[in-house]
Amino acid sequence: MRVLPVWSRVRRWVPAVVIALAALVDVLTPRAVSSAPLLAVAPVAAVSLLTPVGIVGIGAAAIAVQTGLAFVDGTYSWQGDAAVQITLAAVTVLAVGLNRSLRSQHVSANRARYAAEVAQRAVLPTPPSRLGDLRIAARYVPAEDMALIGGDLYVMQETPYGVRAMVGDVRGKGLSAVTAVSVDIGVFRYAADHEADLPALVDCMEEALLRESQRREGLDATEGFTTALIVEFSDDLSQVRIVNRGHPAPLLLYTDGRARALAPAEEAPPLGIASLGSWTSPVETHAFPPGAMLLCFTDGVTEARDPAGDFYDPAERVPRMTQSYMRQTGHFPDPSTVLDLLAHDVSRHSGGAPQDDQALLALHRPLPVQDLLARRL
Repeated sequence: MRVLPVWSRVRRWVPAVVIALAALVDVLTPRAVSSAPLLAVAPVAAVSLLTPVGIVGIGAAAIAVQTGLAFVDGTYSWQGDAAVQITLAAVTVLAVGLNRSLRSQHVSANRARYAAEVAQRAVLPTPPSRLGDLRIAARYVPAEDMALIGGDLYVMQETPYGVRAMVGDVRGKGLSAVTAVSVDIGVFRYAADHEADLPALVDCMEEALLRESQRREGLDATEGFTTALIVEFSDDLSQVRIVNRGHPAPLLLYTDGRARALAPAEEAPPLGIASLGSWTSPVETHAFPPGAMLLCFTDGVTEARDPAGDFYDPAERVPRMTQSYMRQTGHFPDPSTVLDLLAHDVSRHSGGAPQDDQALLALHRPLPVQDLLARRL
């Protein structure tokens, strides 16, 4: 959970405030009322806020305040107040132990997070920010903060046949999904460089995924599938060719903020279920004018629900947020900004943390220099 800047500055004072409040309660209440239970809260409140030395200091301050208040009230007794002081000392020792345990767990969590980050970079490397004239941005938004890798993927590379990309979503979770992701990416990288057309590329991936599903013990062949969106740009970027195998339709954003969902005219099943039959991989070609952006995402976006149960609709909400940004700034957002806006909008729609992993990819064909200068004038 992200700590707010103001809270991060003042939270260390919470134990001291608790001691001051206990002293105030003792002064304002009858002598029969003891503030010792409230003083015992101070070391506990310091467990996650201070170092062991700081916790001991808070505990000592609580004992000193309790003793001082008892002397001021004239109620101090060795028998009664010594028991209270022993209790405060015991709570302080317990707080120090809890602090050390929390620190140990924090170190272990950081190591696990670092290992996950290394694995993510190895399995799902970040695409370059540009390939030729194409500008690129990618985001991976995990459903769980510590689970940085999952079954969603994106990959891009420049090939002898143009720039090619894939966004996909492997069915399943955990290590088996990560294994399938690594297979998907590896096969795509090989096939993208060696297959001249997209249907042949898809057939190569089908064969590799079928072999992989047969190797994975306990996984039914019909379950190890991957929804995939495979994209190829012409050399001059004027056209984009798409094969959609059971994946959410991408959005084509125009320079005025409008967007169009590139839904396939002919449905095709996900990759990896060739054992159930054979299907064609229809290729659809769309114009990709200067200034346009292709926005690709996984079903973590389209299946995000609001509290009323309504799904997130990118075709409706993305143009609205893009046009709002353009009104505020006077220019079209870059790919990285679009993904930031999209991730934030999905989070706002679902009312908090992502409900599923999200792989986001934005591919932008910038306006020619002369068009940019004309728009600025």
